[in-house]
Amino acid sequence: LGDTGVAIHPENEKLNHLIGKTCVLPLVGRNIPIVGDEYADPEKGTGAVKITPAHDFNDWDVGKRAKLEVINILDARGRIIANDDFSDEDSRHPDTNLSPTNILRIFGSSVYKTIPTELRGLDRFEARKRIVAMLHDAGALEKIEPNTHAAPHAQRGDAIIEPWLTDQWYADAATLAKPALAAVKDGRTRFVPEKYAADYQRWLDNIQPWCISRQLWWGHQIPAWYGPALINGKIAVQDIPLKNPKTFVGLTEQDVRVEAEEFYGQKIEFRNSDDPFDIDKMFGSDIVILTRDPDVLDTWFSSALWPFSTLGWPDATPEVKRYYPTACLVTGFDIIFFWVARMMMQGVHFMGEVPFRDVYIHGLVRDAKGRKMSKSIGNVIDPLKLIDQYGADALRFTLAALATQGRDVKLDDSRVEGYRNFATKLWNATRFAEMNECRRVEGIDPKSAKLTVNRWIAGETERAAAAVTTAIEAYKFNEAATAAYEFGWGTFCDWYVELTKPILAGSDEAAKAETRAMTAWVLDQTLAMLHPFMPFITEELWQKTGVNGPHRESLLALAPWPDLHGLADKAADDEIGWLVKLISDIRSVRSEMNVPAGAKVPLVLVGASKTSAERAGKHQPTIMRMARIASIDYSVVAPKGSAQVIVGEMTVALPLAGIIDMAAEKKRIAKEIDKVMAEIKKVTDRLGNPKFMTNAPDEVVEELRERQVDWEQKGSRLKAAFSRIEAD
Repeated sequence: LGDTGVAIHPENEKLNHLIGKTCVLPLVGRNIPIVGDEYADPEKGTGAVKITPAHDFNDWDVGKRAKLEVINILDARGRIIANDDFSDEDSRHPDTNLSPTNILRIFGSSVYKTIPTELRGLDRFEARKRIVAMLHDAGALEKIEPNTHAAPHAQRGDAIIEPWLTDQWYADAATLAKPALAAVKDGRTRFVPEKYAADYQRWLDNIQPWCISRQLWWGHQIPAWYGPALINGKIAVQDIPLKNPKTFVGLTEQDVRVEAEEFYGQKIEFRNSDDPFDIDKMFGSDIVILTRDPDVLDTWFSSALWPFSTLGWPDATPEVKRYYPTACLVTGFDIIFFWVARMMMQGVHFMGEVPFRDVYIHGLVRDAKGRKMSKSIGNVIDPLKLIDQYGADALRFTLAALATQGRDVKLDDSRVEGYRNFATKLWNATRFAEMNECRRVEGIDPKSAKLTVNRWIAGETERAAAAVTTAIEAYKFNEAATAAYEFGWGTFCDWYVELTKPILAGSDEAAKAETRAMTAWVLDQTLAMLHPFMPFITEELWQKTGVNGPHRESLLALAPWPDLHGLADKAADDEIGWLVKLISDIRSVRSEMNVPAGAKVPLVLVGASKTSAERAGKHQPTIMRMARIASIDYSVVAPKGSAQVIVGEMTVALPLAGIIDMAAEKKRIAKEIDKVMAEIKKVTDRLGNPKFMTNAPDEVVEELRERQVDWEQKGSRLKAAFSRIEAD
């Protein structure tokens, strides 16, 4: 009923001779043109396709190219139009403000006259069945073939959506897009990761006119008012709604009032579309009534104003001057076009400046297997439940630690639990400092520390602060969180606290005083570095540790960020670094060789230099305590039946004969290696299978790659352990 043309591909040799001719539309009897267009698929059906511009998006494009007539044959409820005057008020859809008369104004009453009587007013689905029967009866139906095609469905009601032409307001998006594109190309705004700038450019390069009006209950109402037309300088008495009204658009009602009163030469009054209408007042007085358009602005249009409207725009407020443009927008890749591009267009247009300098694009949060969360799958993760179970800090830290640029987040409860344990560790370390009277000291200078361990921790703190700062500034939040975690848990809690316990328990008051002050200082820097990731516990500890010592000037959230320089001490770094590596390697060997945790084993340093021997002697109590060592000896040859590891120039040997069965342990490790290699082969074979890689979902491939890395790392550790064993 709404067909206004037939399209044939210009290269269709079988049919292209018909291009330029006309044909008769069955049932309706209307002559319609045959046009050439590449949209027509020569291999599909007859090779000729009917074009219905008013009710199909692709046909609309063909119709524009071929300048075809546009005929709307549906009312607001998806029924075939029922009468020529559209007086059926039941046709007004409750969720739209387009009455049938509006439709008639757009498309004309001649449409009705071509529609067979028996089809008028029928529901679209019933009408389609009836049309097929009528074509069959008329001998115009050759055959029916099944055809699978995509039909849009409403998200809530699942009804099939029909394209339907209505009067709408549009923005010239192509014009708005040009300066927004230029702003990214010339570097005034940058995307992180940079690859998303290409998505942004692709959208704006191909942008279409932007429909900015919506038929919704809530939103910013369109600033347009309609009044009667003038005929020969006089107001034309018309039916309501008005046909071909005079339209007034303004920033404020006062602007519209001035323009309208100048146009009519009379006073005007405003009314909303749902206000009672007084026709006598409209045409029987010296007052002209203007009716405001009931539509509201598209949500994304209103949202695009956010960077400056929230600051008081259009007024020149102090907030606009201070905070526009903003520094950074953090958002998801799926709304780069819907929101980011719109904010850029409107910011540059209305403010003459980009709305933000950086756009950080984060990934989606998926489940532990990399699947997108779905109610039907049942894998939706409720963040409130995670917060109740593990705390907001643990969840926040987890998301930051997993926020690798350009990758989605695989959220696993075990990771959140692990960072909850980190928060507990931090709390307990603060309690340890409090119990040992580690209080802040006015004007402390870490450079003045005399003890090697305190000079070492000062340099480590400087390096950690620099690493966290650099990563945050580069929007590499996972690297920043990892650096803060490794320093907080590893360097501070595991090493510095443990290394200084003998000092704090000793009798050297000067050493104790220095270590107490340094512990308090390092704790302050640690809380500051962790605050962006764990704001609640760090703020709480900041307040608690602020009870003693100098007065806190502010909340931690407002305190200066660590900016440390010149604290590194090479001699201290070398000495404590050597000690940490020695103890760490001994612990690793014990773990890999299944040495009982409570067993103390002898340690033999083979080929130790004078410096290493001096360090071992100086730190012997610490080595024996932290590595569970029974004795330390020196030799030029490693004892038989020992596990060995290289530390610097020397070989560290642990004689384990009599503690474990070295031969049996060697067999066990060899068996584990065989098992790991078999797993690596399974994964490698699957990843090397072209058919599997083509068909497997991305999350499955990603999971296999992660498993491959895990197995390879485990294999490397086992091979290292195997090589350390020297059985008799």
